[in-house]
Amino acid sequence: MSDHAQKHPFHLVDPSPWPLVAAASAGLFTGGMVMFMHSDRAPADFWLAAIGIAGILFVMFRWWSNVISESRIYHNKVVQIGLRYGMSLFIASEVMFFVAFFWAFFHNAFVIFSPGVTEWPPAGVEVLDPWDLPFLNTLILLLSGCTLTWAHHGILEGKKKDLVQGLALTVGLGVIFLFLQAYEYSHAAFGFSDNIYSSTFYMATGFHGFHVFVGTVFLAVCLVRAMKDGFKQDHHFGLEAAAWYWHFVDVVWLFLFFAVYIWGGE
Repeated sequence: MSDHAQKHPFHLVDPSPWPLVAAASAGLFTGGMVMFMHSDRAPADFWLAAIGIAGILFVMFRWWSNVISESRIYHNKVVQIGLRYGMSLFIASEVMFFVAFFWAFFHNAFVIFSPGVTEWPPAGVEVLDPWDLPFLNTLILLLSGCTLTWAHHGILEGKKKDLVQGLALTVGLGVIFLFLQAYEYSHAAFGFSDNIYSSTFYMATGFHGFHVFVGTVFLAVCLVRAMKDGFKQDHHFGLEAAAWYWHFVDVVWLFLFFAVYIWGGE
């Protein structure tokens, strides 16, 4: 056995520019959005955020391409265990991310400290009907969880047709959800900076919408890979990771629907 042969089952990745580029793009996006929300130069700040999101999408494409190529060679069972731990910790961090928004919403609902706000929602706010588009979007996300589970069972049972059809339906439902949420925002009777209720509402539901967008892109990549026979019955962690992320998004929406739309809109 050569002295230069690898003596461990782990995958030590080569130096990559993508973490740095991803951080810079995320900084442009978040910085642009903050300035967009607090500045009179809205168009210029919006384009700064648009450049950031374009950079994020570019990094997602290149980085995932690298990971997919590496997975064919290096992602043995030991490496996949590490990937599962990593994805679990990532989702746990996302849970805490949304906990912050729920905390802000409930804190302002129970401990009202804003000047002139004596009730929740604040007087004069025309809240959205939870049993209109929000309820329809709830049904769409729940259905998308079923179609994704169908796709997952398809790969486990070696049925490519079920896998592709299930993923295609899930991606389509994600796109429909995003269009309906955009329509809902465009017809809302309150703006982002009107009051503390509207700010927490848009931050919580808006970031959830962003996560739906990311999850939809994630699943679209899986759909393309599935059509090209990129998954095997015993080697499909990319699909599992996408499914974990999507089910997390589903659960967060249920909490948003009951807490923000139903309870918070009474």
